[in-house]
Amino acid sequence: MNEQSKIEVEEVEAVAKPPRASVDLASVDDAETPAEKLERKRDYLEGFLSQKPPAVHAGEPGGDLYEAVVDALKDIFDPEIPVNIYDLGLIYGVEVTPDGDAVVTMTLTTPHCPVAESMPGEVELRVGSVPGVRDAEVNLVWDPPWGPDKMTDEARLELGML
Repeated sequence: MNEQSKIEVEEVEAVAKPPRASVDLASVDDAETPAEKLERKRDYLEGFLSQKPPAVHAGEPGGDLYEAVVDALKDIFDPEIPVNIYDLGLIYGVEVTPDGDAVVTMTLTTPHCPVAESMPGEVELRVGSVPGVRDAEVNLVWDPPWGPDKMTDEARLELGML
């Protein structure tokens, strides 16, 4: 063992205990009454409830137009599965511009799906019929491929997968 790796040990008789938490009795005399405490909490709650969420553009998630487009997508059901295409995970993205143009990126369960020719057209028609949408476009993609992991919990429950 070389001299640089030696550990020195110091032995002590006792160690002083750390100080304990204590209450200053002077502050107890000045403590607020239960009524004052309730009023303070009420003021805080009123201030909290009076705050408004930040303004959201209609085409952003949480905005009225965006949510209307998502609701329209939730009205379209896969003909072979009793679940809407949004909860099924076939919708990969929804974008709504300030001008009211909606772009939906979606996939299908397989490229050989029986509704491969009609489903994108139906999505385009439904999204285009949402009040406030000027133009609708559907982009059908195959990458990433759809899988059951893309489904919402509601869809899995409906299909007995939970």
